[in-house]
Amino acid sequence: MKILICIDDTDNRESKGTGHLALRYAQEIEKNGWGIAEPISRHQLFVHPEIPYTSHNSAMCFGVETTASSLERIIEFGGRFLSANSAPGSDPGLCVAVLNRLENKPRLIEFGLQAKKKVLAKDEAYELAAREPGVHLSEHGGTGSGVIGALAGVGLRLSGNDGRFKGKYYPDRKGEILSVETILSQTNIQEVREENGRVLGKEEKIMLGEKVKSVLLDGKIVLLVEKNAGAPGTARWITLGREKIRKY
Repeated sequence: MKILICIDDTDNRESKGTGHLALRYAQEIEKNGWGIAEPISRHQLFVHPEIPYTSHNSAMCFGVETTASSLERIIEFGGRFLSANSAPGSDPGLCVAVLNRLENKPRLIEFGLQAKKKVLAKDEAYELAAREPGVHLSEHGGTGSGVIGALAGVGLRLSGNDGRFKGKYYPDRKGEILSVETILSQTNIQEVREENGRVLGKEEKIMLGEKVKSVLLDGKIVLLVEKNAGAPGTARWITLGREKIRKY
């Protein structure tokens, strides 16, 4: 069965980010034979003075293919893991959603979308989680306000159209030109698209930019590109720049 796991608010200004803990959590799940983890996506939430956060207020989510017998182990381990490894002063939250048990996915997605544009309360998160039989939501230190972002991150990942994936492709290879076919064969990227949504053919040539990252669109791992304004004779397309990719 497929589950989504999201954690939020596990760091402070001196510690490594929540993405680092999400990666360790995913690695532990695989090491223990509890399931196979999917890539981790970062979901940007609302930035507001009333919301405590370290730097960017983002939640980290990943999918896992697992079994019913491993589910409780994953949840129980996750709680202990966050309690033991979250940074001092953080307010960590954990959400685990079993997709085939969810009764109202649109309601979870809407919560995620609301968390991107308004201040939400911890009680709202718990009330929603209590109405969904497939959702586990728990806090593991501090005020526990990370449960808001953890639930929101699950909703946003569930939408299939929010977030960028942790990690980057082809480090230190800026300016190199590859075909779409090569990129698809060498990475977990499933499509290369223009910003307007048009999918590029396998023969198209792409110039690698400074920071090559993928995003979640239509439930797929997508590399976004734009027209290359570089020297004549170079690739027609270049990967989306750092500032533009930040909006995903």
